[in-house]
Amino acid sequence: MKKTKTKPQPTPENHITEQPITNALELNYMPYAMSVIVSRAIPEIDGFKPAHRKLLYTMYKMGLLASGRRIKSADIVGQTMRLNPHGDGAIYETLVRLTRGNDALVHPFVDSKGNFGKQYSRDMAYAASRYTEARLDVICREIFRDIDKNVVDMVDNYNATMLEPALLPTTFPNLLVTPNQGIAVGMASTVCSFNLREVCQTTIAWLKNPSHVISKTLLAPDFSTGGELIFNPEEIETIYATGRGSFKVRARYRHDEKNSCIEVFEIPYTTTIEAIIDKIVALVKAGKIRDITDVRDETDLQGLRITIDIKKNTNAEQLMHRLYTLTPLRESFSCNFNFLIDGRPRVMGIAEILHEWKIFRIACIKRQLKYDIAKKSEKLHLLEGLAKIILDIDKAIKIIRQTPSESQVIANLMAGFAITEAQAEFIAEIKLRHLNREYLQNRIDERKALQEELATLSATFDSEQKICELIIEQLKEIVKKYGAERRTQIVHAHEEPVHTEESFIEDYNLKIFLTGHNYIKKISLVSLRSADTQYLKDDDFIAQEIEATNRDELLLFTDKQNVYKIKIYDLPDCKASSLGEYLTNILGMDAGEKVIYLTVAKDYGGFMLFGFANGKIAKVKFDTYATKTNRKRLINAYSAKSPIVALHRSDEELDIYLRRSTDKAAIISSALIPLNTSKGSGGITAFTLRKNTQLTVMRPVTEGDDAEYYRIDKIPTTGHFLQRQMSI
Repeated sequence: MKKTKTKPQPTPENHITEQPITNALELNYMPYAMSVIVSRAIPEIDGFKPAHRKLLYTMYKMGLLASGRRIKSADIVGQTMRLNPHGDGAIYETLVRLTRGNDALVHPFVDSKGNFGKQYSRDMAYAASRYTEARLDVICREIFRDIDKNVVDMVDNYNATMLEPALLPTTFPNLLVTPNQGIAVGMASTVCSFNLREVCQTTIAWLKNPSHVISKTLLAPDFSTGGELIFNPEEIETIYATGRGSFKVRARYRHDEKNSCIEVFEIPYTTTIEAIIDKIVALVKAGKIRDITDVRDETDLQGLRITIDIKKNTNAEQLMHRLYTLTPLRESFSCNFNFLIDGRPRVMGIAEILHEWKIFRIACIKRQLKYDIAKKSEKLHLLEGLAKIILDIDKAIKIIRQTPSESQVIANLMAGFAITEAQAEFIAEIKLRHLNREYLQNRIDERKALQEELATLSATFDSEQKICELIIEQLKEIVKKYGAERRTQIVHAHEEPVHTEESFIEDYNLKIFLTGHNYIKKISLVSLRSADTQYLKDDDFIAQEIEATNRDELLLFTDKQNVYKIKIYDLPDCKASSLGEYLTNILGMDAGEKVIYLTVAKDYGGFMLFGFANGKIAKVKFDTYATKTNRKRLINAYSAKSPIVALHRSDEELDIYLRRSTDKAAIISSALIPLNTSKGSGGITAFTLRKNTQLTVMRPVTEGDDAEYYRIDKIPTTGHFLQRQMSI
């Protein structure tokens, strides 16, 4: 039997084809990126993303604008899937955002019935599509005006089974009225909403005068959730000119003095009730705000309401400005006016946006005029044929009667009166009862009216100025029908009360305890009165204690020549029965680093004394540690040439006790030490050392010290031998 050779099976390595990464990106990644940019994330000149446009057009074709009836949202979602294959969940989320019930838009496009959640709530979930109903809102008449007159291009849907509009012929600059946010590949778009009346009035003024100052009529953004916009002219002008920038919006509230509470009833557009409450609760638990006793969500059918219970005699205005600083009750809105123009993403200022919208709208109106001219021309053409037979109707009747076959009637009429086939068809269809003087006279009048209308339409079509006048009339009509007052109030930045950081901090007296194991305790004097026995670890001890207030700043010197700064109000309060806070964690200290001295910095007055083992003492101005920036750590806080023995801060000159090992001591005045402005100063020799001795103690003089015996008036000194009764 003849053996056949078997072909070797390819291994996985045989299928690997090397190619430059640039080719892989171009062939695989770029099509995806372009699809996201062009077909998903970035709004176009009509102010809609493709998902919005497909949904609204589906509802329009379902008759939900003309009939005025609501139908189940599930039905709308199902019909929309003929244009949008991304799944019912995504389509329904799009529908929810466009509804009146969701409150995401100042001018919603969908009139809804049922629970559609709320823009300002994170946890208020919308009901399933089978439970809710919707129809197009009346403002959609302006979105779809003349769409059946070929005013926009119609393109195939994803499977080429039906047509959909490439854009919607919005009769007002919807891209400035409807807020939009989208993240594409390598770019994003964030558009705030403006008041419809202001947008239309600005557009009218700009169409009349392209040099119009936009900010005179377009005052500021306007959001569906209201709030107060902190108006800064420079910020707004930058946004209007470039399409980029940011501004701040804060919540609105009222103070109920009778019930000792604050009611927040409008919040920034970019936050939620739950985010605000969670942050307030966290601040209260951390002890950073002490005036709040309770906070709760009391939102109901009447609208949003966050109730904050406060202590009596609390300054509500000051508390709210503190909350504005620390919570989402005040947030920034960053603008990035990025739109697709002719398939290309462009970041534009307001004037550029209005220019592009004008071009788009003129093109829509020209197509509508062209459609009307064609239709009226067809009608006029028929009436022109009728006019030819009016002079001899009897002849027309005779031709029809003498024609042996019905199929020859049209041809005979065309030959008898020199008219076209369409005109002959129109004449042949006229009923006998219409061959009276009144009917014929009406047709003559109609012909004359059509000639005048066509002349007007043609004149408008050929004149951009007349088209702009038509746009202005439409905008005025929109303002009259749909214009509404601003929801977001404008507060000028200079009118906002100025509060320093300290004015927000509750001030009270307290004590700071530093332990040998690097723990710190912040205990109010009120708490100490009830229980002053300090709880420590078995082998721990209190190394230092100082009095301070909650608004003071604390400086902590370590054995690694570093000094750390911390606001005392940033330290959590504790009780004597707790271990305190571990400084290594709070300050982010290096492993093995230990705090050896702490002091309060009120006005950075006075000086620091540093005693070193080599017998030298440095006297450094305390304001050397003051910094213009809010630095948390200063390195090289003192000299590292010799081990540090002790540190002490004083506001005035004082007597200090020095001891050399175990044999001699001296008391000198700090005035003998020259003042230095360099933190790294090694100091001057205060105590003369002999072999195998060092400076071991430096501290302020106490009552038990024999000042007369140990007093030295000059340095350096060898000191006096220790007396037995001398305390150390």
